[in-house]
Amino acid sequence: MRAYPYPRLTGAVTMRVTAVRLRGPGDSREHLDSRGYSVVEQVVALGRAQRSDWQTARLALTATVPTGEMETKSHWSDVAVVAVLTEGATNARTVARLKPDANGGRDWSGEIEFDRDDHLDRASLAVHVVATVGEVAGRIIASTDQEWMIDVTADTPLRDRELDVSTVSFARGTEWLRSFRDAPWIVDTAGRMPTVRLNTDFEGLVALVESQGSKVETIVGEMLLAQMCADVWTAVFHTAIGDLEIEDDGTPLFPPDWRGEVLREMLPDIIPGRSAEDALREVHMRRTGEGSWTDLQPRIQYAAARRAEVPKVLAGTVRDIERLDQETHA
Repeated sequence: MRAYPYPRLTGAVTMRVTAVRLRGPGDSREHLDSRGYSVVEQVVALGRAQRSDWQTARLALTATVPTGEMETKSHWSDVAVVAVLTEGATNARTVARLKPDANGGRDWSGEIEFDRDDHLDRASLAVHVVATVGEVAGRIIASTDQEWMIDVTADTPLRDRELDVSTVSFARGTEWLRSFRDAPWIVDTAGRMPTVRLNTDFEGLVALVESQGSKVETIVGEMLLAQMCADVWTAVFHTAIGDLEIEDDGTPLFPPDWRGEVLREMLPDIIPGRSAEDALREVHMRRTGEGSWTDLQPRIQYAAARRAEVPKVLAGTVRDIERLDQETHA
């Protein structure tokens, strides 16, 4: 552990990208599909954009900092929260200052914009809390534990330690998989990162998921992918909410890794109109028996379906089927 000659925040600082906008020639703008960035992997894949001529990207982001600790201790003054985007290959560096949310709390939000010409491959995005300490300005008193990766070429938001989508025969696989031999896929959240296992015993499943084949098979594959993504969101939410650290007064804490980001991403749809901390407390209370956990299940399914864009994909599937039917009878 690195030692510092001045007091630093002990609480975790987390950050998540909430939206991505691309600007092209003639000031044309496009919002990146939400499947182009992942709060689990903490990666933005700009190659997923529908256009290849984008010139600048603007990322909206929110950071959560331990403001309570800053309020109760007098070590720090002139506190600022900044986002820093860097890429070693091009020596590019972009800095943006975040602002505290109007309703108070622990969230600081803002945007960071960068030029495509300044980046070659992958850039790292981190958040730092900066303050004056002992009359010395500009000292970093806290940072995100893990940086987001901004990939300007990839079309899938995965790190090297990727969200593994593997193919395996459930019937001939390990013992625990054999009990799921009738399932097309399973989301395994037991490891450090979630893993999706496709069952190769379903003939043609892998080809459909990889969009190989006819137009009809491609349409079905898109729908399967959306449903798979919804299953992943549901599984990682239950994993995250089921393994919380609890303070002495019973207050649940957001995990500092991808589990915390998943909760922050989904809770506004599960307990709408409440702060992230209040929503987490409410869901934790219901899960542990103080309230109806069952009543929350439709909200969890709804939140997962929204993030997987199931309604959008389903609407597109219906339109594509109608178009194919018209072409067949033309």
